[in-house]
Amino acid sequence: MPLAGKNVDNGDGGLAAAVKSRSAHVVHLTHNDLDAVGADAIHRMKFGNGNVFTIWSSVGKFSALFSLVACCDGKGDLLSISDLGYHKEVEIIAQSARVHGWKIEWRDHHRWREDEIKKVTQEVTILRIDTSVCACGIVARDLAPDNPVAEEIARVVCDYDLWKHADPRSAVLGQVLQRKKNREHVRDCLAAGIFSDDLISREYAEIKAEMETMMQQSLKHATITGTRYRIAFAPLYGYPSETAHFIRGERKTDIEVIISKDGKFSLRSVPPVSHLIAREFGGGGHPNAAGGSFNFTIVERFTWWLLKRSRHFAEFVRLAELY
Repeated sequence: MPLAGKNVDNGDGGLAAAVKSRSAHVVHLTHNDLDAVGADAIHRMKFGNGNVFTIWSSVGKFSALFSLVACCDGKGDLLSISDLGYHKEVEIIAQSARVHGWKIEWRDHHRWREDEIKKVTQEVTILRIDTSVCACGIVARDLAPDNPVAEEIARVVCDYDLWKHADPRSAVLGQVLQRKKNREHVRDCLAAGIFSDDLISREYAEIKAEMETMMQQSLKHATITGTRYRIAFAPLYGYPSETAHFIRGERKTDIEVIISKDGKFSLRSVPPVSHLIAREFGGGGHPNAAGGSFNFTIVERFTWWLLKRSRHFAEFVRLAELY
């Protein structure tokens, strides 16, 4: 049966088959946070709920997912990419997508080098890069420039994504989306101009109750080091952005590295260097918020679980203090 308006996570083993059998004429390949959810809401407002096939992607899975879609018959349909930045040799994937009949539009707010922009521009119909707003803001400006609901969605999303925290609705939505089960519900609410309902309120109350415990646990096992910068390395128990903010307030740190069990990390920094450091570890992001990976071996995963220490700390500090 053809699939219209389907939402696909990056773990879906039948993704290629789903893309090939789609009836929707817009495939939206996007990230998996509030910025992406807001952008997806606006896509559905523009193109129709049943005409958008959404693929949620982590930063690390982006190239693989883009490659998978690129190899499918585009049939002249739109492949819209949002809130995902440049990856090494991604222009080759874009070229493959174009050859297979996709029309590619790419909107992002991460930092790109001029050579990266030039290489990708040659393979896509539209490339919009604007680091002054969130990706949802770019999408709203392009796809729904005169729609007041889209404008409000973009304001709320950018408030959270750019760490402004002036609108209390943004923190609620951002934290509720730490649970991926809430993505489609929040997306559909936003598309309808709804920023809170009973489910969102209940989820937020539950999250607030558990978040304090998790942040305290991360703080308890944090290692503080560095000379030029005061850098905190801490295990992730949940809510990486909030944990980083909490540790900064408690320990007066300049850089916070919140590390998951497999070595992937979320990075936050007072100096605008997060994206530069993250690139050294296979990641990327924004000047004050980014992500990468230490690529733990099996032994390193055990050591991290047991001792909350890693040989990668010293290398991270060395690279961070070059900037």
